Amino acid sequence: MSPLILALGLLAVPSANAATIAMEDQSQLQPASHAAVSQFRPPQESELPDNAYGKLVREGYALFVDTQRLAPKYVGNGLNCSNCHLDQGRLANSAPLWAAYPMYPAYRKKNDKVNTFAERLQGCFQFSMNGGTPPAADSSEIAALSVYAYWLASKAPLGVELPGRGYPDVAQPAKGYNLAQGAQVYQEQCAVCHGGEGQGQKVGEHYVMPPLWGKDSYNWGAGMHRINTAASFIKHNMPLGKGGSLSDQQAWDVAAYVNSHERPQDPRLVDGSVEKTRVKFHANDGVNLYGQNVEGVLIGQGIR
Repeated sequence: MSPLILALGLLAVPSANAATIAMEDQSQLQPASHAAVSQFRPPQESELPDNAYGKLVREGYALFVDTQRLAPKYVGNGLNCSNCHLDQGRLANSAPLWAAYPMYPAYRKKNDKVNTFAERLQGCFQFSMNGGTPPAADSSEIAALSVYAYWLASKAPLGVELPGRGYPDVAQPAKGYNLAQGAQVYQEQCAVCHGGEGQGQKVGEHYVMPPLWGKDSYNWGAGMHRINTAASFIKHNMPLGKGGSLSDQQAWDVAAYVNSHERPQDPRLVDGSVEKTRVKFHANDGVNLYGQNVEGVLIGQGIR
């Protein structure tokens, strides 16, 4: 979760103003059909063989949890992969790798094409990590992360949507979200880890608690900029160690509050125009504030 207390005298934003939430088309996949799948557990490190495969899995793990230090040329902010995929990519309802890997290749509306898992990882570097040009599909970084994900999913069924995949949806409250209430939730529940101004926490040069807005956070093209996505992540996983303790309303309120703050520009910026970019990429991409005015301020201008 996260902090900051701007005097945003905004009250409820009705759901009628929100865009329809756009889902990925993965209709080729089947939902889990038996109880054994719901009990899926990824393998443990003790099960790794002492060979080239095990070595690469360990390299992928290290890169996953320490991305900003081990892949600095591809990370333009203060985040690691494990900030959005908790417990080293193992935690259910936190977009675990073991539930993601078996879902690809799959069509993604975001780039209007069938994506391989490598392309999905590249998107994370470009948007969530604000890394500019992502690693090549045949790079050592993509290879290591792919093998780590494969290993976590090695006992999972292919083409089956496992329980715990992604961030399970949290329906938008009937009265919409409330930024002022979100600011209060943030200060009470999030600021202790993420700082009063969303700045995160550092030890030395590296973040140990991720920034939630500002120049070192995810950019306006990242999936987490969608209020509905952030609310789902928050509801199931935050505050850290106390997932599920916030109400749906609180999760939506604080997600909206966090995502009402500036962050790096969407790298898909069209002709230098926030409005053109909003129309092309954000108007039908879930619930978000990109290109909208909040208290007279245009959201989505970006920050360096």
